[in-house]
Amino acid sequence: MARRLASISVDLDSLPHYCRIHGLPESLLDARARELVYAVAVPRLRALLASLGVPGTFFAIGEDVAGDAGAAEALRAAHEAGVEVASHSFAHDYALTRRPLEVIREDLRRADEILQEATGARPVGFRAPGYTLNAALYSATEERGYLYGSSAFPAAPYYAAKAAVMGALAMVGRPSRAVLDTPRVLLAPRVPYRPDPSQPYRRGRGAVVELPMTVTPGSRFPFIGTFVTTLPLPAVRAAYLACRGASFFNLELHAVDVLDAEDGIPPELVRQQRDLRVPAARKLERLERIFRWLCADYEVVALKEAASALPVEGPMV
Repeated sequence: MARRLASISVDLDSLPHYCRIHGLPESLLDARARELVYAVAVPRLRALLASLGVPGTFFAIGEDVAGDAGAAEALRAAHEAGVEVASHSFAHDYALTRRPLEVIREDLRRADEILQEATGARPVGFRAPGYTLNAALYSATEERGYLYGSSAFPAAPYYAAKAAVMGALAMVGRPSRAVLDTPRVLLAPRVPYRPDPSQPYRRGRGAVVELPMTVTPGSRFPFIGTFVTTLPLPAVRAAYLACRGASFFNLELHAVDVLDAEDGIPPELVRQQRDLRVPAARKLERLERIFRWLCADYEVVALKEAASALPVEGPMV
């Protein structure tokens, strides 16, 4: 009988990256706010995973770890506790897919070097900044020898909302540094697959397996931390039941999913990032409930184990 697997991953984007998304000056952040992800969110996430006895995967940004002894130590401790540490690039450049191939290669190399220095293990997984893939970035992941990528996010409501927010920010003269992906992502497979290296949102024979983030069938509503911690529980439960038939459930969170305004986040950022208005204790309670759903229905594993164990679809024949 085929294993039914689920994975819980967390993008450890620090608060400066949210300022860049919302067109806010990073000078809003004091030293404590800049360190909140590794000093506060990572311990909360580790405690939550440990309370249920499940592994997780942390996608770390090299730039956030470089020169920060506290962040490096937090990653090392997570790795030693059984959390997989994977790459979320070096600079989290939202326009990485628009850079020359040599720039992309150097970004990924630097991230691997820093994360390996912090944990003692080279990352085997990669998630693209802003979930955006193209042929050049995919080829760079193949060159790096990654086992898997987890960047495809074929969520129509998310795509539409992102486009609307970026447009609104541009109209008020505060452009976002985020990049809108090609609409082709909306047709990407919902299940693990081998990409076509020339068009990585299509099935092919690429060496790096792609593990898309979970979206509902049909409407492709995203089942990710931002939504599951803020929507009414009946709506979250309905979305979960719609996704539960899949043999693999890929739940993606962000570190801010366990932070709130009381942690010392500037009010200007809280106004833009509305999920920060929800108390962290309430969000942690909701996440624990959803993790228990996953534990009841799936075997929860790190993404690297899922990539090795899951049947992966190739080209349609």
